[in-house]
Amino acid sequence: MSEKSDKETSAQDQYVLPDGRGRIAVVLGASGYMGSNMVPALAAQGWQVRATARNPAVLEAREWGDRVDCLAVDVLKPETLPAVLEGADVVYYLVHMMWTGGDFVPVERQAAENAAKACAAAGVRRIVYLGGIMPREKRSRHMEGRAVVGDALREGSVQVIELQAAMIVGPGSAAFEVIRDLVNHLPVMVTPKWVRNRSTPIALENVLTYSLAAADLPFEGHRTLELAGPDTLSYQEIMDIYGEFAGKKTRVIPVPVLTPTLSSYWLYLVTSVPPTTAMSLVEGLAHDYIGDDREIRELVPQHLLTFRESVAATLAAEKNHEVPARWVEGSIACRDWNPKYAYYAKQYCSEQETSASRDAVFRVLQQFGANGDFFAYKPLWWLRRAFDWLIGGPSFRTRRRDPDTLRMGDIVDGWRVLGLEPGKRLTLLMEMRAPGSGVQEFSVREQDGKCVIRMCAYWHPAGVWGLSYWYGHLPLYGPLVRGALKEIARRAEALEETESAFSRV
Repeated sequence: MSEKSDKETSAQDQYVLPDGRGRIAVVLGASGYMGSNMVPALAAQGWQVRATARNPAVLEAREWGDRVDCLAVDVLKPETLPAVLEGADVVYYLVHMMWTGGDFVPVERQAAENAAKACAAAGVRRIVYLGGIMPREKRSRHMEGRAVVGDALREGSVQVIELQAAMIVGPGSAAFEVIRDLVNHLPVMVTPKWVRNRSTPIALENVLTYSLAAADLPFEGHRTLELAGPDTLSYQEIMDIYGEFAGKKTRVIPVPVLTPTLSSYWLYLVTSVPPTTAMSLVEGLAHDYIGDDREIRELVPQHLLTFRESVAATLAAEKNHEVPARWVEGSIACRDWNPKYAYYAKQYCSEQETSASRDAVFRVLQQFGANGDFFAYKPLWWLRRAFDWLIGGPSFRTRRRDPDTLRMGDIVDGWRVLGLEPGKRLTLLMEMRAPGSGVQEFSVREQDGKCVIRMCAYWHPAGVWGLSYWYGHLPLYGPLVRGALKEIARRAEALEETESAFSRV
């Protein structure tokens, strides 16, 4: 650690972040955890930011403002890179390929090679890559992938600054969300022996400061810097400290028989972290991750939050989160303002084409819940509402304010209008009693001359009971969602036919 402690670091010693005005930063992988935090941080420093993802609609939902352009880029398709990199000063490489499944390490290398070549061709000055601290022992597949990316980027001609961090503490960090789910919902845990391994968890805001500074640190050639928080803690100590905030005391029983594969299945059952992430996470937790941050602390002095301070900052950030205009992964509003509900959501989506116009479709969508009509399977909906009423829920108690239109905040039976974009999107938060928080979102777009209606059900479970609720209802989601979409399309087409007939009279 640095000889100067955080307490000794005065306000005058704090690092002054570079001014990004007049410069362009590209964030490859902006839809991920760090990317979704890095983009607004860069914009706040004056950068013109090009945020990229395979699906730019995910980025647009975050409503980042005029300084951010949301663009479609797939690093596995090199032809998508040149246009977004043109004129860029710095590129932040935050791409992960775990979603490809199987042996994703070669895919990680190919993606990084494509990015390095495209950056060189575009004349990019520097690449900043956020990787992970490398264990002294054998690496997991996840960490091997992180190492391969760094190597592939450095093989190019553009300067690479690699920042390596252990557990990042902030809303949405996979490792931290696993800790939260476990502590919130399991009074007794039979855990793998890795619960005694140690880490140097670091607050999200500290990582963002280091990452912003990395754009202009005075280096020649490639450089690798480790990031660390001020505490060295075992994962059991991390759970105990978070438990103090959650008012939970969890008894942990470490056992040596849980292999990484069995551990990932266990995590998948008791948390909502995606399975590929859970597997890679468990493999990584088999090692100590203790960072040596002396160099970066000398270069970028800042107050490093302790783990306790990091948890407090995380909970405060969620509490003050603005209400989104649509469903956004991890938004506290979409979790019914309950930090004990899982950050990550289970989801089921389907689409339906129609010859009707977007306006006609949206007029039909605004009939949601009128007289207990949810577009399909009315008897099933009535039974669900009746059960909610019996256990004290809001169903059958609240009627629409207007029979033809919906407005923000409207409560329709057991649903509340969370987001509304006329002609584009209707987002509804479930207020029926259940072990978790549900969101239902309808969106409308044009594609190949036709209107496409998309309906998604999102579920943020509250522990094991919330997961059981999701899996118990999952067989019904397919028929319910597809049936609703077909009926919406049918009604919209009939509405236009009726209006057309009247116009001819």
